[in-house]
Order: sequence, then C-alpha cells, then structure tokens
Amino acid sequence: HVQLVESGGGSVETGGSVKLSCAATGHTYDRYCMGWFRQVPGKEREGVAAIYPSGNSADYVAFAEGRFTISRDNGKNQLFLQMNSLEPEDTAVYTCAAVVNNCGHFALENPGVFEYWGQGTQVTVS
Repeated sequence: HVQLVESGGGSVETGGSVKLSCAATGHTYDRYCMGWFRQVPGKEREGVAAIYPSGNSADYVAFAEGRFTISRDNGKNQLFLQMNSLEPEDTAVYTCAAVVNNCGHFALENPGVFEYWGQGTQVTVS
C-alpha cells in the first residue's frame, strides 16, 4: 500500500512553468510504476505521463510530449511533473497514481490499472 499527496499547483501565466510534486509513503515505493493524470469538470480523467520504477524510462501522451517531464527521486519517495509552455487548455486537477508492473502507454490510456491515487492539485493557466 502506498499513500500519495500532491503539491505545487496554483495559478500560472500562459507560457509559464510549474513543477508538481507527489510525496509517497508506504512499502516498496521504488517498485511502483508512477503516473500523472489530469481532469477537468465534466470530462473524464486523462493520462499525462508515466515513469518506470527505475526512473530510466517514461511515456507521455501527445499533448505532454516535449513540454512536460516526469521524474522521480526514489531516495526521497517523490514523484515530479515539470510542466513548461503551459496553455489555458492545461488547466485541470493533476493527480499522481501508483501501480505495480503496469507502466507504459497502455497504463496512460487505461487509468483503471492504477491502484493508488492522490487527492490532486489544481493548476490554473491564464
């Protein structure tokens, strides 16, 4: 079991940057695949990025490719999402998630494979 708490959200100007953090507590965090998802009112949750347990590989959905970077610090049990060149369309609640052995694009396209979720942090771009 792992508990996840996001932070770092807020208001940012169009074209600006923000770095989200996800603090994890629990057993064997470094064995989990980790992902970032986002959701706006009235729409379904969509994947953003996922990273393998080692941190050496990551996957991104099309809108995040080249703008967002997912990373992790296993020594500190933290997950990050660096978001650059932000657009108003990026406004959403961003949530981190964890699962064992389900990294990759498939996981981003199927949020149901993730077992644990944080509460989310709001990012507003204007």
